[in-house]
Amino acid sequence: MRLGLALGYWGRGPSAGHVPLAVEAERLGYATVWTAESWGSDAFTPLTWIAARTSRIGLGTAVAQMAARSPTATAMHALTLDHLSGGRVLLGLGLSGPQVVEGWYGRPFPASPLTATREYVDVVRQVLRREAPVELDGRFHAHPYRGPDATGLGRALKPITHPLRADLPVLLGAEGPKNVAQTVRIADGWLPLYWSPSRPGVYGDAVRDLPPGFRIAPLAQVRVCDDVAEGLLPVKAMLGFYIGGMGHAARNFHADLMARMGYEEESRRVQRLFLEGRREEAVRAVPDAFADEISLVGPRERIRERLELWRAGPVTDLLALAPDPHTLRVLAEINS
Repeated sequence: MRLGLALGYWGRGPSAGHVPLAVEAERLGYATVWTAESWGSDAFTPLTWIAARTSRIGLGTAVAQMAARSPTATAMHALTLDHLSGGRVLLGLGLSGPQVVEGWYGRPFPASPLTATREYVDVVRQVLRREAPVELDGRFHAHPYRGPDATGLGRALKPITHPLRADLPVLLGAEGPKNVAQTVRIADGWLPLYWSPSRPGVYGDAVRDLPPGFRIAPLAQVRVCDDVAEGLLPVKAMLGFYIGGMGHAARNFHADLMARMGYEEESRRVQRLFLEGRREEAVRAVPDAFADEISLVGPRERIRERLELWRAGPVTDLLALAPDPHTLRVLAEINS
């Protein structure tokens, strides 16, 4: 099982520790480093900064949001950084949800998310292959655009720049069983937001029969500490925000996933408390058991024992949200 360092996205500003952590991860033999975006910092610029200070570690987006850019613009970002880094990019994409897509990006959330995702990946792949001008008679991502307000002057184009790798890996963030099944068909890997090594069946049958080389790369908070309950607090805070705040009361994919993982009553309670403005109560309402099964928290030996569960399943890459060099080093040592 390969290790990756997940840096997430910025809060109020850039973290002074991100580049040193990435440099240390590369020194320790981590395979990849990953950035993210929500409605603040973007995913590609920090990776470019890290690329200039490293030489071997893979550079992934987990995830770049599809609504933020047209598929051709995303492909341009990826092929540009791939050239500058010497072929180190892994392109992780995610659709997000209606609250973010419509509230932040000012775009309609697609009526058929599966179709929109499939078209997006198709266009990205066409750009990277550069075999012909990009053409797609799509419902959401038509190239050239021929909608009712089109001038009719659009022409199919292929990138001026020759991509470094036609097979640059494309991974998708997916949560629902149908979305996961499509991800296995059209992508090179899957980025689960929550992964429980004891509940792989919650994602359906798709994870049981995977193509050769397919990556399953979940994010997991990792913290070496003596007090497990205290170490789980950042995990619970993250869960409280995603389950309570990253979506609408009637449509929250993260809350739905927690419910499918056996915590339906708790999921709805966390969501209700958060939406009522009772955020501290919402965090406390996240069950320790759920936070614990999707993370690696505690003393070194406890993490060693629990890591074996992750290694025994289909996970190929563990993307660690690790807050300090000590945790990075311990995880590398026990995974070797």
